[in-house]
Amino acid sequence: MNRRPLAVLAVGALGLAVGVAAAIWDAITLAVVAGSLALVAGVAGYRLVGLLYRARTEIDELQEKVQQLEQTVDHEARARAEVEKKLASRIELTAMRKSTQGDALTDGPSGLFSEGYFTVALDARIAAARRNLRPVAVVLMEVIEGLDSGLPRPAEPVLVAETIRETVREADTACRLLDGGYALVLEDTTENGAIWTVERIRRRLVSRSSGLTVWAGVACYPAHGLSTEEVLDRADLALDMAREWRQDRIEVASADS
Repeated sequence: MNRRPLAVLAVGALGLAVGVAAAIWDAITLAVVAGSLALVAGVAGYRLVGLLYRARTEIDELQEKVQQLEQTVDHEARARAEVEKKLASRIELTAMRKSTQGDALTDGPSGLFSEGYFTVALDARIAAARRNLRPVAVVLMEVIEGLDSGLPRPAEPVLVAETIRETVREADTACRLLDGGYALVLEDTTENGAIWTVERIRRRLVSRSSGLTVWAGVACYPAHGLSTEEVLDRADLALDMAREWRQDRIEVASADS
């Protein structure tokens, strides 16, 4: 228990008593003593009030920090739940892609390789890159039109396919996915090279048709994953981040996403 307030009260009470005695006996000395005691009590009281104010301020600050920490923990929990949800969907998507490996090698509308061929090609390219210690970039891309009008729809696949063919190298693999998106496997390419390839595709598309929006997610072996599944997961998550923008956007995966 803090006895400081009791001590101040005792000094004040003593000063009052001495002051009363001085008034009764008309004693100057006692009056001086009473005044001194009152001064001491006043100074002590002033300091006590200051201490109480600082304590109250510190308590308020601590309560604010506690609230901020609670909000941070809640935000991180929601973020973790969202990442786990996305990763679960990625696992299902990868399994679906694996199940298409026996399908046709090419996509009918675009003439590009199919999604089943994409997964086989990516497995082979990453295996070769592991032996030769070379990077491989994966690009997942979505091209839509009508975003500004509020009626988004996939862009004409023939136009996108022709533009991709004119941009990528013969050593690269271009595919059209079952959801209408596009996938590129760029051999011996880092993330910077992949970004530049997508940017060249975007510029050519925009020059040929207005109102197009290009979203792309980029991931690389070995920077963002050491297996086909890991690289695809990172590229999918990067594409999700790109879709959050209402304009052309290229997102590069992070190693810890």
